[in-house]
Amino acid sequence: MVRFAGVIKRFGVQTVLDGLDLRVARGEKVTLIGPSGSGKTTILRLLMTLERVTEGTIHVNGKPFSHMPAGAGGSLVPADEKYLAGPRRRIGMVFQQFNLFPHMKVLENVMEAPVHVLGLNREEAAERARELLDLVGLYDKRGAHPTRLSGGQQQRVAIARALAMRPDVLLLDEVTSALDPELVAGVLDVLRDIARTTDITMLCVTHEMGFARDVSDRVLMFDHGRVLEAGPPEQLFEAPAHARTRAFLGSVR
Repeated sequence: MVRFAGVIKRFGVQTVLDGLDLRVARGEKVTLIGPSGSGKTTILRLLMTLERVTEGTIHVNGKPFSHMPAGAGGSLVPADEKYLAGPRRRIGMVFQQFNLFPHMKVLENVMEAPVHVLGLNREEAAERARELLDLVGLYDKRGAHPTRLSGGQQQRVAIARALAMRPDVLLLDEVTSALDPELVAGVLDVLRDIARTTDITMLCVTHEMGFARDVSDRVLMFDHGRVLEAGPPEQLFEAPAHARTRAFLGSVR
């Protein structure tokens, strides 16, 4: 579903991703762990087209993503905004901050993108939104404004909003980091249910190691823009091969 081939990302003289080769299978749940500044969130930002690769290519669903075909020879050139508009719709992201529209009710927040981006009629979008709010346990809050919700409830609305676009890939960037500790469990439970009951491909950046262990098919340890090691969660958490991984896990447990 997702393939990074030799991806390098630089910000000025700083190399944030250093020749990343990564494949994520359709339906696979992959969690990225590692210290701050190791390049994890940059991977998600590249897939959201909030950043562009410096070198290398990204493919999504078997098609060029960071680049687009140029002419009949099969060569690729950096993708322009018009090209990106199509594949970008197939990727959903839940950010650290909720970014809900405060002037819209909860139901309208979830409906907005399917109506204006996918072209769904309002009836169909409303039905989809109600189903997703039920999924995240907030059907009874559909008529409320976001300011009337707790932080955990707002984040669950943000998850429903991302799923409303029926993405092929769901990106999760430290989705509990802005929440009070007592609200974290509810959001993580919703994501566990989604991971367990859907075939959506998930790429997750988190410092919640218990959550990573529960939902992941594979965990990748990053440091200085490179993957130090990768494996099933039981292997990486119980018997990490790399000293840096052992030190990092010791600091976050």
